[in-house]
Amino acid sequence: MKRAIIVHCWGGNSKYAWYPSVQKELETLGYQVLVPDMPNTDTPKLSEWLPFLSNLIGTPDEDLVLIGHSVGTVVIMRYLESLKDNEKIGKSILVAGYTDPLGFKELENFFETKLDFEKIKIKSKNGFVLIQSDNDPFVSEQYGIRLRDELGAKLVVKHNALHMSGSADGENACLDLPEVIENIN
Repeated sequence: MKRAIIVHCWGGNSKYAWYPSVQKELETLGYQVLVPDMPNTDTPKLSEWLPFLSNLIGTPDEDLVLIGHSVGTVVIMRYLESLKDNEKIGKSILVAGYTDPLGFKELENFFETKLDFEKIKIKSKNGFVLIQSDNDPFVSEQYGIRLRDELGAKLVVKHNALHMSGSADGENACLDLPEVIENIN
């Protein structure tokens, strides 16, 4: 069975932003889709989010697609980093992904060690797709370029899409993200 899990952003939840529309579209394509409410979303901790995601996934396999948004991308990379030598998933789609705490104290715990890109990139059989905005107020386009180079990923740059999140920080809510569906197979 094809499975997809969407890991939301800091402060997000399962009904936030584009997650419900992408879930619905993936289900019409035959995917079993989970969009969990991650623990303590307002004060995210890798020590809680990583085991939560790992338990939710169970046994990783090549029919699994992981889709992350913002800090959800970091959790996915940390998850891939933790897999055993013989374990892989099918694909990773990282929306507004980054490699450093972005100056937010609340996110420093996700970066106590450097990301091991050599380990991460071999754990996604069909590679990585990065969806970045050219005017994200939190995650500059340089992170998409760095992740593209480190992971050998496909980079999709959206014009004027901000952080592709809900109606926070004066941003209009991003309720649809067709680039996820376009890059799923």
